[in-house]
Amino acid sequence: MNWPHAPKHWLFEPGTYMVTTGTYQKKPHLNTPERRDTFVEALFAGAAEFGWALQAWAVLLNHYHFIAASPADPSSLRRFLGKLHMATSKYLNELDGQPGRKVWFQFWDSHITFERSYLARLNYVHHNPVHHGMVKNAENYPWCSASWFGRNAPPSFVSTVQSFKTDKLKVLDDF
Repeated sequence: MNWPHAPKHWLFEPGTYMVTTGTYQKKPHLNTPERRDTFVEALFAGAAEFGWALQAWAVLLNHYHFIAASPADPSSLRRFLGKLHMATSKYLNELDGQPGRKVWFQFWDSHITFERSYLARLNYVHHNPVHHGMVKNAENYPWCSASWFGRNAPPSFVSTVQSFKTDKLKVLDDF
């Protein structure tokens, strides 16, 4: 069911999705390297468990984005994120001595159906740490996929993705 105060989740067709989640009240719960390391490990484990093939990711202090190819049943995204958020909330709340505190706030997803949109969104996610002023070069930010992408994708594809402008994308990212 979709509620008027929550984002709609149209997870009916397998394909590639972009997902964004922020922390509750935009608090910087992932404010240390260890916290971001633990979150990235949990993100990768959850993606593998639920069959989501990560293609790009960026984990910042108070939000994250990822692009992934869904399994045959994309509605598993709810279970994947529910488990990820439950486990990481518990971890963060234990560190801060605040059991039961709300850490995550909703999630937004978009089914990417056009190649140009996909390429622009890949570029956007890879360079999100630069967008937020965390680093000058996204490849120097260990909690995003830019460096991995540069090492593993064919150079011509890296150039193609980097050539796509992101200023006209409609991505929730006011964190």
